[in-house]
Amino acid sequence: MADTPGVEEPTLEEQIAAYQREFQDLDPQVEKIVNALSRLNRRMNVAYGRQTAELGITNADWEVLKALVLSGAPYRMGPSDLAKRLGLTPAAMTHRIDRMVAEGLVTRERDENNRVRVIVELTPAGREKWQEAMRMATVFEADLLQDLSAEERTALGEVLTRLLRRVEDAQPDAGGRLTDLD
Repeated sequence: MADTPGVEEPTLEEQIAAYQREFQDLDPQVEKIVNALSRLNRRMNVAYGRQTAELGITNADWEVLKALVLSGAPYRMGPSDLAKRLGLTPAAMTHRIDRMVAEGLVTRERDENNRVRVIVELTPAGREKWQEAMRMATVFEADLLQDLSAEERTALGEVLTRLLRRVEDAQPDAGGRLTDLD
């Protein structure tokens, strides 16, 4: 335990017991699942952040690189499309692109067919950073799931996909930043 009381995060069991003490209508089984997923997500994001930092990029850079790769060859998108995909404001996207252009990860050029439109394109260096991040993530993810059988992995993937679909159906705008929470 830490030197300062209350600094360490409580265990799932301690957290659920505290919730039940304060809110008797709580379903402890549901809370354990939801809180375990939340903690897993947070810790995975930290791990991925450490990996991208080793590559000299941020998780934010990774998200842009990923969006460009997912767009397919020639790995180009407009800044407003990128902003929408990532749930960012146009200003935040511009700042991110400026930084990534300076780092040689992407280029920003005027669209030859429409001089008003700007196109962001993945550079070979950006693609290499994406590939290296994928290699590192693959090792981390294999280690994370090593104790699960192939059948358990399949079942877990199906269950999590069902939960994701339920949230996406109920909150279709939750993929990025919610304007009502800004």
